[in-house]
Amino acid sequence: MNKGIYIATLESHSGKSMISLGLMNTLVGKTAKVGYFRPVIDSGDINDKDNHIETILKHFQIDIPYEETYGLTRAEIIQNRNLGRIGASLEIIIEKYKKLEQKFDFVLVEGSDFSGEGSVFEFDWNVNIAKNLGIPAIIVSSGMGKTMQEFIRSLQMAYETFKRDDVDVIALAANKIQPKNLKSVQKEMKKFLPEKVEIFTIPLIENLNNPSLKEIKDHLKGRVIIGKEKLGNQSGSFAVGAMQLRNFLGHIKENSLVITPGDRADIIMGTLQAHISKNYPNISGMILTGGLLPDRSIVKLIDGLTDVVPIIAVKEGTFEVTNKIGDIQSNINAENISKIISSISTFDEYVPAEKFLKNIAEFQSNVMTPHMFQYDLMQRAKTQRKRIVLPESEDDRILTAAVRLSKMDVVDIVLLGEEKKIKEQISSLGLNIDYSKISIINPQTFDRFNEYVETLYELRKHKNVNMDMAKDMMNDSAYFATMMIYKGDADGMVSGAAHTTQHTIRPALQFIKTKPGSSIVSSVFFMCLDDRVSVFGDCAINPNPNAKELAEIAISAADSSAAFGIEPRVAMLSYSSGSSGKGADVDKVREATQIVKELRPDLKIEGPIQYDAAVDASVGKSKMPNSEVAGRASVLIFPDLNTGNNTYKAVQRETGALAIGPMLLGLNKPVNDLSRGCTVEDIFNTVVLTAIQAQEK
Repeated sequence: MNKGIYIATLESHSGKSMISLGLMNTLVGKTAKVGYFRPVIDSGDINDKDNHIETILKHFQIDIPYEETYGLTRAEIIQNRNLGRIGASLEIIIEKYKKLEQKFDFVLVEGSDFSGEGSVFEFDWNVNIAKNLGIPAIIVSSGMGKTMQEFIRSLQMAYETFKRDDVDVIALAANKIQPKNLKSVQKEMKKFLPEKVEIFTIPLIENLNNPSLKEIKDHLKGRVIIGKEKLGNQSGSFAVGAMQLRNFLGHIKENSLVITPGDRADIIMGTLQAHISKNYPNISGMILTGGLLPDRSIVKLIDGLTDVVPIIAVKEGTFEVTNKIGDIQSNINAENISKIISSISTFDEYVPAEKFLKNIAEFQSNVMTPHMFQYDLMQRAKTQRKRIVLPESEDDRILTAAVRLSKMDVVDIVLLGEEKKIKEQISSLGLNIDYSKISIINPQTFDRFNEYVETLYELRKHKNVNMDMAKDMMNDSAYFATMMIYKGDADGMVSGAAHTTQHTIRPALQFIKTKPGSSIVSSVFFMCLDDRVSVFGDCAINPNPNAKELAEIAISAADSSAAFGIEPRVAMLSYSSGSSGKGADVDKVREATQIVKELRPDLKIEGPIQYDAAVDASVGKSKMPNSEVAGRASVLIFPDLNTGNNTYKAVQRETGALAIGPMLLGLNKPVNDLSRGCTVEDIFNTVVLTAIQAQEK
């Protein structure tokens, strides 16, 4: 079941807050625990809290610490963007959202406000964040100041952008529309929207658009003379008191804001008298201009009235003040209860909430972004903490990844080498680390070194290994690390940044050995594409597997796919699809496919099949219309190492995909090999994968 909804907008002052308030009001009436989250806010200053967050938390009495309700400040996300670290921003936002998702039955997510620096990028931010949270979106836009053509075109472009980036749009809200245009707007929106997308058309509500007296006071930097307790009053139309009282009274309308020079005692007293009279409308407040104040006796008289409105004194003249007030864009805040109630009642009147909430609950995302997959890996690794040994401590990349892993508190790290040298190297790299969170073991001074040597001797003496040879082998960091796993002193190993694949896996093959039922060691890469994660195998170990070995690789890859939350739909790749191809290479793939079907009838598998038919829905449908794998393959098995290794690198380079791995399959305990060209990110991800593998019983 889906547990979130993302409210996005196209511009500032779209009325997004009204949608948030109305939807939250509906949710709290139907859901036991509802959370609230804003990925990006303007300021992280605890003394200058985000108005949207404060309003929602206070009005609905939601128990969330303020610092847990947002991801990043605008300044932080701009800085990360400028440094090319937008991924770091997404990691923080995903992590904070997921924590709320675990605590609450449903989380309302409200996007950014298009205010201040960085607003030109905000639309893209919101699309990317919604995609990486894996939740559907509501797009809200205001019709104010736009022609019908401009408004519809902008909404259509926004909808198509969200869809193109694999974000499901569950509703479009056309807000602040002139009442006479509601039906026309709805008709135009239906032309480009599918039936499943809800359309909300909401008229311009004047009292939601007008600022409160507090907003006016703050904007003008005015001083409250009287009526501070009523600053929540909503202003209406302006009434400028620059004429004689008898002429002015006819211009007062319900909730008028009276603007007059501070020395016009006649206008001030006459207006207040009209306010308490049954024969005239109520006013919302009064602005005294020109830096002038009424006489003390007049103030005393006003203070004694039974019904007083806020009176605010400002320095500017009447003309300037009137223009400034006209420029104020009103917001909803926690103190303005009348505006909150008006927002909720407007939402209830124009939004079919019951049907809408049902659609939200039934939503399921099929998108898996690289950041979503990495977050999921981290959470899986944390569920059962494992100890991973890294034998190549002389490599800067290994040490940098180890420091990052220790700070993320995901796994327990063991570094092999001389403690003094390792600490000096970490210091020279400018890295900070809490050494209580990692272990450093020097094999040559390890108190159980001789025990390790004897164990190796017993395991390999049938291969003519004597004690001296065993001792020499145990001085090799790869053998020592592998023995740690064998003896239960570590749960897994990651190596290969500075050594060959053969050097990494030879010790594992000699005494950790393969699992029961496995005859070979193979590998997979998790290829994190923009909207999905695919499993590629074997791209690192077996040069030219026969049909039986290829079948075993496919089964191992499918099981690993399922273990990591990816439904296995296996494509056995070849240069032809179906029965059309002839030749030894395609026959091998055909035979391997048949073996898998016999051994594992539960697996969805297709082969032989070409790459495009496996991953492209339209090609798959045209070439193999009755296949449940064609066009939807999640596990791609290559016929040989040459094809697999080149393909994964081509996909990685040409699409920008994140390749996590290789992860070795078939061993009794997890040992994973790195490329000598690996990055710190590769090492980090491979260690996390290894920790998850070690959780398997």
